[in-house]
Amino acid sequence: MPDLVQLALRRNPRRAHLLVSTVLGKHIPADPRVVRGAGLELGRLVGKALDGRTGLVIGFAETGTGLGHCVAEELGADYIHSTRRAVPDAPAAVRFEEEHSHATTHRLLPEDAAVLTAGEVLVLVDDEISTGRTALNTIAALQSIRPRARCVVACLVDFRTEQDVAAMATFAARHGVQLEVVSLARGSVSWPAEFPERAAAEVAGAVESPAPEAARADVIEYRDVWPEGVRESGRHGFGPADVRAAQLAAVGVADAVAPSCGDNVLVLGTEELMYTPTLIADALAERVPFVLVSTTTRSPVFTVDEPGYPIRSALTFPSSDHPEDGAGPRFAYNVAGRELTDIVLVVDADADTAELRDGLVEALRGCTERVHVVVLPCHRPAAPLRGPRFGSYRTDEVGWLLTDLSDVPLEAPVEEREEAIQSGGAHYAESLPIEYQPDAEYQQLFEQALDEAAERIALAVGVVTEIVMAERGPAPVLASLARAGTPVGILMRRWAEFAHGAQWPHYAVSIVRGRGIDTEALRFLAARHDPRDVVFVDGWTGKGAIARELGAAIDAVNAERGATFSPELAVLADPGHCVTTFGTRDDFLVPSACLNSTVSGLVSRTVLNPALLRPGQFHGAKFYRDLAPADVSGRFLDAISERFQDVAATVAHDWPIAQGADRTPNWSGWRDVETLCAEYEIGDVNLVKPGVGETTRVLLRRVPWAVLARTGAGSELDHVRLLAERRGVPVREVDGLTFSCVGLIHPRYTRGASGADGRAVAP
Repeated sequence: MPDLVQLALRRNPRRAHLLVSTVLGKHIPADPRVVRGAGLELGRLVGKALDGRTGLVIGFAETGTGLGHCVAEELGADYIHSTRRAVPDAPAAVRFEEEHSHATTHRLLPEDAAVLTAGEVLVLVDDEISTGRTALNTIAALQSIRPRARCVVACLVDFRTEQDVAAMATFAARHGVQLEVVSLARGSVSWPAEFPERAAAEVAGAVESPAPEAARADVIEYRDVWPEGVRESGRHGFGPADVRAAQLAAVGVADAVAPSCGDNVLVLGTEELMYTPTLIADALAERVPFVLVSTTTRSPVFTVDEPGYPIRSALTFPSSDHPEDGAGPRFAYNVAGRELTDIVLVVDADADTAELRDGLVEALRGCTERVHVVVLPCHRPAAPLRGPRFGSYRTDEVGWLLTDLSDVPLEAPVEEREEAIQSGGAHYAESLPIEYQPDAEYQQLFEQALDEAAERIALAVGVVTEIVMAERGPAPVLASLARAGTPVGILMRRWAEFAHGAQWPHYAVSIVRGRGIDTEALRFLAARHDPRDVVFVDGWTGKGAIARELGAAIDAVNAERGATFSPELAVLADPGHCVTTFGTRDDFLVPSACLNSTVSGLVSRTVLNPALLRPGQFHGAKFYRDLAPADVSGRFLDAISERFQDVAATVAHDWPIAQGADRTPNWSGWRDVETLCAEYEIGDVNLVKPGVGETTRVLLRRVPWAVLARTGAGSELDHVRLLAERRGVPVREVDGLTFSCVGLIHPRYTRGASGADGRAVAP
């Protein structure tokens, strides 16, 4: 027992004593090979208990995080540790309490909530078990996510009393779970009746530790030695592949630091960051004669500089965490007073603050000759982009599940893009067209169209929102297809608040024809919401290509991951008769189709270019800040939402009728496109864009060939005629068109329809 643990006093009224591990690399500096070896040995004991079953390993913050890593490493299992750190856009999937601790609340922040359902057996890891209450709180919380028949609690030392053992057995029987505890050693702690009072009095009367020596060490910084993309901790999940990547990265850090080190080195981790510093120290031990590892802590321990007492010295410094993570002092024990040539401080980027530099780093400068500060990039769960940092919409109105490519030159002339797309040299989503900026005359057409259509759009918004609420429940999660769906999603969210006082989550996700929906965005949504609550939203339908693309992509994701996303698409207008959830099936101008980014929050069309995006990133887009003077995104939304009161009674009358009507898709829009392809000898249906919205897009973004307008179509096509005139595109009136108009993209060659230069001529 004394080889594994020693006894100290806490500065904590909840519990007087502290069991200090000698092999954990926390309060007492230890050989990193011993630290890691103890964790791997515990993992081997857990492996025997699993008896061939798979496990999910969870370590407890802060002292059990590195130990849990080692257990998971030995098992080849998925791992996550609890945390006291609050991470923006990473809501806690689970919270549980550690009653006796100085910091009681634990969070589990998985990047993918599915990790909490992994493994047949739940494996909980901590440095020691005194009562087992924290483990039982955790099991109770996790059983509600995925009930498991078997749980294993693993620790270095098991100090439970007979009453604690009985309490765990009662808990296991009540919850229908087989519960086993494995440890490297078993023991007990006892004390005289007056011990807590004597300990409290001793702590209260203690003299403060002497101030550290004056700073004398040089500070050497390392910011680019840990590769981007390699996880530094298990705060958001850590798999076997992450273990291998971290081990290689640790060797790289050791190679960078070792040449500047002397013979006596301490690698100092920071709070929950224990495993990576141990890996670095382990690699450094092959390059430097003497290496130890330990970690800072938020645990207040009574310090006595006496032989035999485990905590001989303390460095006290202010927290560098956000106040939400727990303010108050932090400590580094048994660092001062050693003859160290070097201290290698390992910290993640989020904790590398001015408080850390002015506090801990300055204190360490009085304890050694050199302080090496190794800053690791933080792995952060994917987070939505929000205005005003990205896009001009309000922060609360939409979260863009996109990667910001604003600084990347992606625009190309439309003719050049069209040539590359139709020749197969590039996909349309790999670049962006140069944004068309309207003149005063065209801008006036937009304003006129908005004034004329605002009430009609408000009515459609109300109808489709009420249908969604009736069919998908009172609290759906809106996932708009960026970017045409985004203003519609915002309007639906506004209607829900106007009519029902509801605040619906709203995100914008990318879908690319021929490539499918952004699966990283779906992973994000599934980690934070019930997939059954997610409703995909778009502006309108044409022939239904996106509706088909969405259905196929969602079916594939559901089959692969066992997810439960609905492939149904909700749209403002469904002139193509492609979906069941819509506000209207009329083909009319939605004014947001008249413009590009300046009516869509100043955000570009989405980009999927493998040369620019790493695996695990969302699809990309650009924020056109320079177009802010021309931005009418807010004007568009406000003009429609101001009409909500005017149409409320009509919506209340119409939506039950719409809900009860036959809304089965007949795909008439697709059939019309096939007919036009045959009539005009167009070999690719993607070159035919039906509907006023899609025709407008052709004139703004592509190389148009011709516009077919339904005979008798009136002023609602004024903007189409104006755009066509300016681009030299003929407008032909055609009898019997289902849609108000159809845009034809210029094909490179058309059989029997070529001009003298071999280029296709307009029909």
